[in-house]
Amino acid sequence: MTPLDKPLKRLINVDGKDYTLVIDPQGLKITEKGHRRGTELGWKAILSGDAGLAAALQASTDSH
Repeated sequence: MTPLDKPLKRLINVDGKDYTLVIDPQGLKITEKGHRRGTELGWKAILSGDAGLAAALQASTDSH
């Protein structure tokens, strides 16, 4: 298997909107295309099950 040692970027489309997904050794980050701020999740949060809580907390503090 190939180790993840540098960022991997992919474009995804969700409900007609384009997003950039970056997977790197620290975790995941997803941002709406053309924007800088997005949602970040670390691997430890994902593996421990805290990912849902972290995403909900971040969504509640976003000013959008």
